Amino acid sequence: MQAFVDGLALFLQTAVQMGTHILFAVLGGIVCEKVGNLNLGIEGMMLLGASVGYSAALGTGNPGAAIAAAGLAGASGACIYALITVTFRGNQVVTGLILTIFGTGVSGFLGKSLSGKPLPETISQAFAPVSVPFLHRLPLIGKVFFEQSPYILAGMVLALLLYLYFQYTRLGLNARAVGENPGVADASGIPVSWYKYLHIVAGGFLCGLGGAYLSLVFVPRWQENITAGAGWIAVALVIFSTWNPLKGIFAAYLFGALKGVGFKFQNSNLLFFGKKLIFYPQLLDMVPYLATIVMLLVITRRKKKEYQSPAGLGQPYFREER
Repeated sequence: MQAFVDGLALFLQTAVQMGTHILFAVLGGIVCEKVGNLNLGIEGMMLLGASVGYSAALGTGNPGAAIAAAGLAGASGACIYALITVTFRGNQVVTGLILTIFGTGVSGFLGKSLSGKPLPETISQAFAPVSVPFLHRLPLIGKVFFEQSPYILAGMVLALLLYLYFQYTRLGLNARAVGENPGVADASGIPVSWYKYLHIVAGGFLCGLGGAYLSLVFVPRWQENITAGAGWIAVALVIFSTWNPLKGIFAAYLFGALKGVGFKFQNSNLLFFGKKLIFYPQLLDMVPYLATIVMLLVITRRKKKEYQSPAGLGQPYFREER
């Protein structure tokens, strides 16, 4: 029995590690969409964060500088998006797609000088797993959640703080009002453009951190297109989490668990009534993405108000039409 518990704990611990970059991206998407802006450029911002963060880590050997550089890279991409969609009222879908193409190109250009260069020891040590006092002794969940890299722990704390921010603070409630009806929010004295800029840039910062987790902690080395479409999965999981940061934790780690199943059974043979079952890696890689589609179908069929997107999502705001 103990062997089963230990094996389950190890699997779930790996699932958390494989879902953390998705968590940061989902949180970034939620922050952006709460103020009514649909940003499909999450993939591009993650790639910007991954490449710039890795470059900063090589150049400085300072983990704080690497994280800051990664977040600022994602925020810079978000600034471009905000300028086009908020100030110039450009199409949000097209701008997000352009941001993804831009981030992919920049990361590919920077990656040419990053390949084959190992991270400094100071970076590896800073992001090594740590045990949270007392909590790591809890049965099962202690090993899963509280014997992890500080980067992973920070993601869970950020999700909790964002939930409290949107539910119980004045700034958070104002942001939700902007996302639901910017005209009414503007008439109430809320600076709509300021709130949009602030949250879009903050969301980009979080997406940049998600990309940096891959290059600095999970891999940790530079690989071309290191996100492998994680930004697009995050866009879907924002909907699955119903724009709730706490549900975002579950969505991200569920995706990580499904990815972990694929790795667990790759190239393995199991006996079923005396016959060998062969699991092909290409088919197993499809499992988390198929599951994401099923999740979206289930969520979109629910008509409860708490499952609906912000009413102003994707709609440009013209103050003159108030």
